[in-house]
This record gives sequence, C-alpha cells and structure tokens, in this order.
Amino acid sequence: MNMRNQWPVLSVATGLAVGLLTGCGSDTGGSGGTGSEVVMGMSDDVLATDPASGYDPGSWLLFNNVFQSLLSFPKGGTVPEPEAAKECSFTDTATKVYSCTLRDGLKFSNGDALTSKDVKFSFDRMLKINDASGPAIMFPMLDRVETPDAKTVVFRLKTADATFPSKIASGAGSIVDHNSYSATGLRKDGGAVGSGPYKLDSFDDDKAVFSVNDSYKGTARVNNSGVTLTFFHGNQTALKDALLNSEIDVAYRGLAAADIADIDNGTSTGKGINVVEGTSAEVQHMVFNMDDPVAGKLGVRKAIAYLLDREALVNKVYDNTATPLYSIIPAGIVGHDTSFFDTYGARPSKANAAAALQAEGITGKVKLTLWSTPSRYGPATDEEFRTIAGQLNASGLFDATVKSVAYSRYEKDIAQGKYGVYVKGWVPDYPDPDNFTAPFFGKGNVLSNNYSNSTISGQLIPTTAAQSDRASTEAEYGRLQDIVAQEVPVIPVWQAKQYAVVQDNVYGLEYCLDASTVFRFWEISKG
Repeated sequence: MNMRNQWPVLSVATGLAVGLLTGCGSDTGGSGGTGSEVVMGMSDDVLATDPASGYDPGSWLLFNNVFQSLLSFPKGGTVPEPEAAKECSFTDTATKVYSCTLRDGLKFSNGDALTSKDVKFSFDRMLKINDASGPAIMFPMLDRVETPDAKTVVFRLKTADATFPSKIASGAGSIVDHNSYSATGLRKDGGAVGSGPYKLDSFDDDKAVFSVNDSYKGTARVNNSGVTLTFFHGNQTALKDALLNSEIDVAYRGLAAADIADIDNGTSTGKGINVVEGTSAEVQHMVFNMDDPVAGKLGVRKAIAYLLDREALVNKVYDNTATPLYSIIPAGIVGHDTSFFDTYGARPSKANAAAALQAEGITGKVKLTLWSTPSRYGPATDEEFRTIAGQLNASGLFDATVKSVAYSRYEKDIAQGKYGVYVKGWVPDYPDPDNFTAPFFGKGNVLSNNYSNSTISGQLIPTTAAQSDRASTEAEYGRLQDIVAQEVPVIPVWQAKQYAVVQDNVYGLEYCLDASTVFRFWEISKG
C-alpha cells in the first residue's frame, strides 16, 4: 500500500481464492459493547481520518474500525465475506461486472441511513479527489458505479479483475456519509462519520478515542466498551515503559526487537506481560533507480544481490523478528517462490559479485550511497542500511555510505530521481500476489524507480488479474519473479513477523493479526 509504514504484521493464511460468488451475510447485526475499555499504544501515526486520503497502516486501522466496507475479511481468513452488503457476486463470466445488495437497516453513527447512494458517492469521491496519499491508485480498472435502487450497487470494470472483491473489502472500500463529506475535497477537521463497530469521539496528535457505535449492523461482535489509541510517534522506549508501567493494555507496532525478546523470555521487566506472535505478509525491499548512473547498471545491482547476507542482517538488526526474503511475493501468499535464492544463493559470493562488475566493465570500487529514512519503515531501518553498507564494503568491491533523511524530504527526492538506492516497505492492501506485483511493476508503479518490463505489465499482470482461480496463477507469477530476479529493479530483503505485546488480563489479540492486515478492535477483551 503506497509503501505503507512497514513494521511487523501477522499472516496466517496461504493466499486468496476469489470465486465468482462472494456469499451471503447474516442480517443479525452485532455490536455489543460489553467489557472494559482498552488502552492501546502504537508507534505508528494515524495520518488521515478521511478514507479518500489515508493509505498507511495507522489510518487503515482507524478506517477498519470506524467505517464499513461492502465486504470484509473474517478473522484468520483471506476470502472476503459480506459486511455492509448482504450478498455480492460477479454477474458475468468475464469478472467485469460486480453487484452487491446492501443489508437492511444500515445506519451511520449520526443516524443517517446508509444506502447505495452513499456507496457510489464514496467511490466516486475517492477517484475524483485522487489524493496523492490516498487509495485511488488501487482502482484504475473501475469504470463506473451504478445504483439501480437504494439497496443495489453495480461496479462496472474497464478490465477483468478477479481481485476486485478483495480491494473493496480493504480500507479503500470504506463507505462515508454523503451528507457529511464534500464530493470534491478532503475532510480537514479530524472527524469521521462511518457505520462501523466504533465511533471516533476525538482525535489529536496524542491519542484517538473510540466508543462503541450502537447503530452498527454487521458481522462484528464487540467485546469491549471502547478503545483509546495512544500515539508514541516512534518512541520505542516510551512505548515499552508505558506497557511495563501498566499505562497501556496493548503495545502494537514499534517495540524494539530486543525489548520483545526480553519480554518474551520472561525476564523481570516482562512479568505479567504476554507476547502474541505470528508470521507476516509485510515485506521490505531495496529499490534501484534504473536511470541512476551507478545503480542503473545491471552489474552493480547483481553484485549487491550476490553480496547481501540476509541471515546475518536479520540476526544482528532484527533479533530474528523478521525472516530473510528471497521472493517478491512473500511466504504464505499464492505464487511465492525463491527466485533470488535460486539466482544469487543464500550466502554472499565475492567471486560472483566481482564477475558481475567485471562484465559491466567496472574495475575499481563502486562508490554508492544507500538512502534511508529513520522511522517510516521501522525504527531499525537506518541500522539495517548501515549493516548492508558494511557487508558491501567488507567485500572490497564497494565504497558504500548511508544517508538518512526525514520522510517528507525522502519521498520528494525519490519522486525527483535524486536517489540511486533506497528502502521501501510494503504492507499489503489485500492478501493476494497481485498486490505484491502490480503496484511495483505495473503502469505508474509506486516505487518511482523508472523500471518497466512490457512482458510483466502488458502480459503477466493483466493475465493473472483476470483469473478467478488464484491458485492457477502460480506459473505466471513464477515467470514474473524470475524476470525481476534477472533484471533486479528491486532486491527483496526481509519478511516481517508481527507482534502485539499485552497485559496478561487482555485477550483476543490473535484475532487482530492475520494476512488481511485488519486490526479488529472488537475482538479485544479485558478481564
């Protein structure tokens, strides 16, 4: 997701299999609001409360709890099921017409009825505003939204897209009240009006306060009486101290790897605190600007691929809270393979790196700057890139240095082509191989690295997008990954594990952490 903040996220499933029929939802509704209030600490910031703008983990965490989408991912599942909709399905064999029927009696938290008009308004608005920091980039295939009646929504697509149900099940599918939002501009007051399980009562730089939405009608069953989300703005020590001092019930995203290990090992500082752990579909890549005079040379990129020691990196920097990644598509997602392992090996090879440089006509040390940003992709990113620079320099083939700049400058400089090598992280919008390939290698890719391959963008991505049997795409995705491994526009570095650290009277976190990346406030209970 627009290289969303990349700190560990749990994945427990094996990929997405979207059929033509999405299914029928229960009309029983579900709020609840029993139990105690939960206080959660997070190092991520929430960058937006307006779904037309936010495209980062913190904002989507808010969206997934305050707004409804037509579909949602059930806990532990990767196939979307009806949420605001009663049922949805493709109504053609070409996967280009998708129709949904809304539940009865849907209301926003302000009492307004939710109808098909609001659904159409939400998508039309997002696409019209087309915010640079928003999710409109996910919907180039959407031609128009039709509303035959108050309860029916029909999406007509320009091109076949079997993953469309998963896209509208994500935070990008959040439905807003047409009476509370401008059709042409973003909401600036920090407020939000949705129909999800929670209401946003207040939002500022320090915290967001959520209460249970009594008007909610959907699949969630709320196990608490509200959630307060406290922001620590990347301060790992403050987050840890707040947990150990019982000032917060849950620490999510941002604890240092050593602190997690310390708590998990049951040391004196971690008594009465539990670590909830899982694997993740979240990834980090080293990205190369193909127009750069140094990084643009294939031999340089291959030499780096031959010298990168992922095992040593995750041991030293991440204390094994991540795993080495040799694939563009992470483990646990359909299409995962080991193209970079097969091409460059698991252990560094100075001989192969030297041969790659020699084939490029390079005989002296390669002078190179690796660009990082200190917190956007995790608090250890700078240390990680310094470690990689050290690995390159230890070979005697490189003279690599690291420069770190604030994220606001970082993104602008990348867009202007000022960096040759830089870091990008990715938290998936939906658990499908399409979301790990089309944004990176399709038209208008989010990496801003001037890479294009006509076989990938013109053949493999459109072909795989049209296949409703996602398991049948493995051969095409294998070919795509082999091309990337040969041309090296990026190097996959690691795949995250995900952790939430909780007081021992807090339950349900295992249902908040899965491949969908949906953090479900309603599953958390406090004894």
